[in-house]
Amino acid sequence: MPIAIGVAKQLRYKKETTLNVAPGATGAQLLRRVTSEFSLGKQTYQSSELRPDYQISDFRHGGRQVSGQLNGELSCLTYADFLAAALRGPWTTAATTGALTNVTASASAPHFVRAAGSFLTDGFKIGDVVRFSGWTTTAAANNARNYRITALTATQMTVTDLNGPGTTVAAKAAGDSVTAVVAGKKLLIPLTGQTNDSFYFEEWHPDLPSSERFGGCRVGQVDIGLPATGMATIGLQFLGIDMSTAAGAYYSSPANATTTGVLAAVNGKLRVGGTDIATVTQLQIGINANMSTAQVVGSNVSPDVFPGSVVVSGSFSAYFEDGVLRDNFVNEDEIGIFAHMTADNSNNAPFMGLYMPRVKLGQSQKADGQQGIVRSYTFQALLPTTGGAGLANDQSTLVIQDSQVP
Repeated sequence: MPIAIGVAKQLRYKKETTLNVAPGATGAQLLRRVTSEFSLGKQTYQSSELRPDYQISDFRHGGRQVSGQLNGELSCLTYADFLAAALRGPWTTAATTGALTNVTASASAPHFVRAAGSFLTDGFKIGDVVRFSGWTTTAAANNARNYRITALTATQMTVTDLNGPGTTVAAKAAGDSVTAVVAGKKLLIPLTGQTNDSFYFEEWHPDLPSSERFGGCRVGQVDIGLPATGMATIGLQFLGIDMSTAAGAYYSSPANATTTGVLAAVNGKLRVGGTDIATVTQLQIGINANMSTAQVVGSNVSPDVFPGSVVVSGSFSAYFEDGVLRDNFVNEDEIGIFAHMTADNSNNAPFMGLYMPRVKLGQSQKADGQQGIVRSYTFQALLPTTGGAGLANDQSTLVIQDSQVP
């Protein structure tokens, strides 16, 4: 009799149309993973009768609930559906200037200046990564390069280059027909009209064969880890309603898993409190969607997986080189945290950006030892008091940009 092995298992999923109802068998997606563990849990009850034989006479199963844990290495596009579910909003097409002939490029800040019109009205925000096209001759190097916006007004855009320690902008007078576009798509926690997506998972074991199916699964927690060395990681926790099994696979011809490069924190930029820093030793970001189920009379499954507030928090540690971050903690300052990771070292490398415009540090501790002294901080991300259309910041606790989301 064969024994199932992990490398043979396939994790497949599709977004549900109706909660806990299997969607059509076509159009599913294979998922990359390090590990996936989906299981059915049950409440149990045993009789409390006091009996002259000194024994328990009955034991029953009660409410059912699915729990899932998916651990992976963070890559562009791969987990886009689940990030959107956690933030309860859609991926949206980002801003573009359209073709302009009035933009001057400068090697020093502000790097791109337009004579008329407005970057703010066009929809650009601080933290966005933009790519230009249309520069000619001596400024051609400005094309197809990942520039992250660090300061923005209606007519002035200041940037840093994701590839390398400096900012590489070739100077050129206005006249070229150039276009700036925010690469890929963006994801925010919407102020209204929040979504409530659920998924139907299948763990297919072709070596048995056996299919285990998990319905009504909603994203309860996302944990993103950016170590100083090694691959960026993502952990996803799901809360679902019920499980079924079958000998044959449910999903037919699922789409192949994504092939985007794995992201690493060593590639990219980290900006804390308005300054790019290279002394952070780790960064953890957690998104808690506060999902819950309930038990009801007459059914052993919950009628729904209920959403709560989206809470974004985390921690980071950095070498103690000055008192800036320490004083941000002491003074209860509000700062921003902007993390951008690339898949390689090319100028227009695939990337993912995670930025929290308004953050307060919650705790601070200092370690000691023979090596460099490290301070550790916890943080709580908050809804910005201002932002949105026509302003320099997004009004969302967390903003995610993925260059590969179509």
